[in-house]
Amino acid sequence: MNAHRASSDLDLLDHQVRDKNTEQADRLGGAMEAKKIIRDAFMHVTLMRQTAAEKPGLAQAVAEIKFFQAQRFAGTYSDLLQSDQYRAAALFFLEELYSDKDYSERDAQFVRMAGPLERLFPQQVVQTAVSLAQLHRLTEELDRAMAEEWMANAEKPAIARYILAWHCVGRRADRNMQLTTVIDIGNELNRLTRTPGLRRMLRMMRVPARLARLGDLQRFLESGFDTFAEMGRQVDRVKYFLATVMEREAYLIDQLFDSSAVACETKIRHLLGQTQ
Repeated sequence: MNAHRASSDLDLLDHQVRDKNTEQADRLGGAMEAKKIIRDAFMHVTLMRQTAAEKPGLAQAVAEIKFFQAQRFAGTYSDLLQSDQYRAAALFFLEELYSDKDYSERDAQFVRMAGPLERLFPQQVVQTAVSLAQLHRLTEELDRAMAEEWMANAEKPAIARYILAWHCVGRRADRNMQLTTVIDIGNELNRLTRTPGLRRMLRMMRVPARLARLGDLQRFLESGFDTFAEMGRQVDRVKYFLATVMEREAYLIDQLFDSSAVACETKIRHLLGQTQ
């Protein structure tokens, strides 16, 4: 009887050890995969920047596309940017996800932190970093393709030039994926605000992040956390904001692909006029 019980106990212990080893292997595999995704994405973006700089006019065309799109975003959400409730969230999206500013330094920081990522931050932050890397790569690819078409039609007015570039590039599925990933990042940031102790951890990371030259990444995480934490204090505010972005961006994507050039120009001109 004692021998049987001992054998059962050993079997149970063996199962527990194997389960724990499997769990550790899964975590390690996930961390390695996250590291690879982040590093590959930002190195790809860096390579695109380098090749664009080598082709006369292309880097400037990419900058012009980004500026045009940032202006369009500001027009699309002019009401939210003027709202006390949603201004901070709209500004965060405009400055961190739809901006025309140079992200070279933040990209370099992402590459540097890909290795120690799982040691420095909890899994929820790792997933947000992965989503941001994937979004950044896709956005840069689309902007680069748009810029090449933008250069090919330099004689046209800006709005017509942009719409023609959009149609020449196509890639509707990628446009929808880009939007879905933006919304996913918003939802992930919202979930982070409910992670116990994370805000304190982010504050404690300021000095290590600065010493490790990860200041831009630290600022992105803190800004996103604070923005969604503040917005989440009232029921359904985050849900409304993300649903609004999803609805307006999806409508614009469909219109740019399906409507006539005249209808598209009218819509874009109206949105740009909202920024005045």
